[in-house]
Amino acid sequence: MVSANNNLSEYDHSKAPGGKSIRIALVVSEWNQTITDNLYQGARKTLLDHNVLAKNIVKFDVPGSFELIYAASRFQTQKFDAIIVIGCIIQGETRHFEFISNAVAQGIKDLNLKGKSPVIFCVLTDDNIDQSQARSGGELGNKGVEAAVTALRMISL
Repeated sequence: MVSANNNLSEYDHSKAPGGKSIRIALVVSEWNQTITDNLYQGARKTLLDHNVLAKNIVKFDVPGSFELIYAASRFQTQKFDAIIVIGCIIQGETRHFEFISNAVAQGIKDLNLKGKSPVIFCVLTDDNIDQSQARSGGELGNKGVEAAVTALRMISL
């Protein structure tokens, strides 16, 4: 779902199926926790709005975005219909941002090619904290909402 210049929380509700039998893992990075918690809350609320039972939405915390890959790989072997990885990587003064952003994107791509459950990428890669705040419940909406809708649509494939 392309989100450039759009509100990430706006979507066609009829295109997002739901159901009480759906089970989704939300793997959340503790790094930049204020941002990732907002993304988690947006995803969780959206799943609940689409009749996913609260007991079927399971949250797992990991230390940082790099650890999202390993955790998601472990949860693909369990009985989850989809996994949403939630993180926030903000550009700093070194190339660390590039290494982590690329590794996480490639790792999640690899899981999607090999795994049985879709892994939805909800990792912000922003230049500054203002951009992250705008995309985690601020003026541009909440990327967590978009990730939850994507998960529901991918489950229906």
